[in-house]
Amino acid sequence: MIIEQFNDEALAHYSYAIISEGQMAIVDPSRNPMPYYKFAEENNAKIVAVFETHPHADFISSHLQIHEETAATIFVSKLVGADYDHKSFDEGDTLQLGKVTFSALNTPGHSPDSITVVAKEANETALFTGDTLFIGNVGRPDLRENVGNMKAKRIDLARQMYNTMQTKFNELPDDALVYPAHGAGSLCGKNMSSDSSSTLGNERMGNWAFKEQTEEEFVDEILKDQPFIPSYFGFDVDINKAGALNVQKAKYNVPVFLNVDEVEEGLTIVDTRGGDDFKQSHLPGSINIMATSPKQKFETWLGAIIQPEEDYYLAVPSVEDIDFLLERVAKIGYEKQLKAVITLAKNLEGSTEFLAVDDFKENPSEYTIVDIRNASEVAEGKFFESAITIPLNELRDRTNEIPTDKPIVVHCAGGYRSAAGSSIVDKKLSGVKVFDLSDAVNEFK
Repeated sequence: MIIEQFNDEALAHYSYAIISEGQMAIVDPSRNPMPYYKFAEENNAKIVAVFETHPHADFISSHLQIHEETAATIFVSKLVGADYDHKSFDEGDTLQLGKVTFSALNTPGHSPDSITVVAKEANETALFTGDTLFIGNVGRPDLRENVGNMKAKRIDLARQMYNTMQTKFNELPDDALVYPAHGAGSLCGKNMSSDSSSTLGNERMGNWAFKEQTEEEFVDEILKDQPFIPSYFGFDVDINKAGALNVQKAKYNVPVFLNVDEVEEGLTIVDTRGGDDFKQSHLPGSINIMATSPKQKFETWLGAIIQPEEDYYLAVPSVEDIDFLLERVAKIGYEKQLKAVITLAKNLEGSTEFLAVDDFKENPSEYTIVDIRNASEVAEGKFFESAITIPLNELRDRTNEIPTDKPIVVHCAGGYRSAAGSSIVDKKLSGVKVFDLSDAVNEFK
């Protein structure tokens, strides 16, 4: 069998295509199916199946669009209660695709409806483990308390994950290839390896979740120090359970404003330009979530800062950037509440002062310092002992905790998040200067 891995770096998301004898299956596809269509075309293959390992929280899947455009069958656990046309795929179910036999293992833990898709051809075994088994870790169990067809408390899912790791992979060979849905940088787990694949034997030796331990020890470890949950995660689970609108139709349903006079007052404007361009001039009241590189976590922070039902505008530097940025917005289903895309002229009326870093170094006590890193990052050590700590995803609701008697300096770990954080504080607090420490934070570590 031919296995191709697709990597969306911004979301640390892996999806897969498997081809045998001119037939192709896709596992956990991204929102835009075009890369899979191109791969099928290059290999003269027909797409006949789409496997969903669970309803994803961090991105929107194109399973329904692929089904509508190729007539491929969607296979998903009956426990999902999927609203779209599909075929149940649970333990005991199989699918023959060319020389490859696909089967399912019900592997709850990250979600109650998770499956691992097992692909076998002769002596070769590949495991598409979704968000159950990652390289070096396992999926977090705290995302399904409030959403999904099957809701489950985190401690119950942690116990289910313990049982999964103790029992579900025992009959599989050490040389089975492990292909997860996420890698390092994803918020669907913690402490994942940067490796994009592994073998089951390597994971049995090196992954803490396979080690001999009590259920209590396992539960304590998996629940400890999990990262924050972005606002959009539950929203995406529900969309994926229902099936998303065709991404091309969704993107081109969004209006474009070439005249900023059409912008409705009171709505948030998300400015996607680089931090320096934003500081020099921007529309008043804008938030700067940078999207100048495919690797930047724009999708994550858009979905963490803007609420799922909140109307907003997207400001882009040029019409040439519209398609690329709408693609990124659509990855998390946030085109639905996007009022319009605004193309920005130069010399806008809003501006932000650049921080005099040397003065800040010499007189840090003359500034109020706000650390917007996540709680787990702060626990590892503060850069400034006097800093007020408010995670970026909570900042819009907690700016009233920041004193305004001194100029404010906002910092994160590397400079990306502080562009958004400083713009949020500047928007919410009037009458005080707000500075972004940006990547100069590296001089203070």
